[in-house]
Amino acid sequence: MKILFHVQHLLGIGHDRRAALVARGLAGAGMAVTLLRGGHAVPGVDYGPARVIQLPPVRAADAGFKTLLDEEGKPIDEAWRRHRRDAALRAFNDVAPDLLLVESFPFARRAFRFELIPLLEAAKAAGVPTACSVRDILVAKPDPARVEEVVGTVERLVDTVLVHGDPALIPFGATFPAAARIEDRIRYTGYVAAPAAPVIAEGDGAGEVVVSVGGGAVGLPLLRAALAARPLTPARDAVWRLLAGPDVAEEAMRPLRAAAPAGVIVERARPDFPALLARCRLSISQAGYNTVLDLLQAGCRAVVVPFAAGSETEQATRARLLEARGRLTVVEEAGLTPESLAAGVARTLAAPPPAPIRLELDGAARTARLLAAAMGA
Repeated sequence: MKILFHVQHLLGIGHDRRAALVARGLAGAGMAVTLLRGGHAVPGVDYGPARVIQLPPVRAADAGFKTLLDEEGKPIDEAWRRHRRDAALRAFNDVAPDLLLVESFPFARRAFRFELIPLLEAAKAAGVPTACSVRDILVAKPDPARVEEVVGTVERLVDTVLVHGDPALIPFGATFPAAARIEDRIRYTGYVAAPAAPVIAEGDGAGEVVVSVGGGAVGLPLLRAALAARPLTPARDAVWRLLAGPDVAEEAMRPLRAAAPAGVIVERARPDFPALLARCRLSISQAGYNTVLDLLQAGCRAVVVPFAAGSETEQATRARLLEARGRLTVVEEAGLTPESLAAGVARTLAAPPPAPIRLELDGAARTARLLAAAMGA
């Protein structure tokens, strides 16, 4: 069974990392996966045996997502769009998949209608089943016309909507108000989480405060705030480890390293991040999908500062749900200061250890089973 999987990340790297887990899960179920990647390369992402076709890469200019830039840093134009659409359709014809899987669209990635609508239409014309892979929580869409557009696209072009979440935490309808109208197509996969790392008590991270920002595209303010907050917290004598992702430029790393006193380590993000969390005294991070799953599996105390620039609501929604269950502490990004972050650290360290939350975390394997059923296997 051959699957063509279209993936486009624009700013953070969470979409790409989740897609890689899904791709490995599909391959593990015996499926031949071709990843049609539209973003820039992400160091360290493991797609397993999947074949990768790189489309002309594009990224967002900033957290507003209004301007998209090509690989030379120039705004994309109609000629670029036609070129990418044609490349995507060639890939579809070359692969001749048994199923087309599209990440996020039509619930997000609306700026890529120019290639995704033709791609989905090509699959429908060829009698190829189609599916959308979407995370548990959507960014709020206040425009009713936008919601209607999404529903219409699903009804016309998408056979299965795979929601990578667990309704025990949040049903899809909580952030997509028209979910009931496409209920017959929605399938919950559980959360797509990396396999839990074996717990080893000794090593880096033990007793530390681990500060992380995912890929780091919008994480510098949190790293700077954490550095300044350390002497204001009850954990001032602990080692603080600041992890800057691949999107933090080296010229931004140098001032952080220069300002770091004894007991503060500034380094790049590490592949053993889950193991660091499992050993740490406290985690400070944003609240992206993948990071939160790492926190839940590690069971550590956590302070999160949800990314909330522009119209972003996804991280804040997830974080507040988990704060209400006593699982973590939220410090708002708006008005973030060393003092507000230090207060969040103090509250978290004074609270009882967080209780485990039972969630379905085998989303990659369940995605494979659901897609096999969609293909009649």
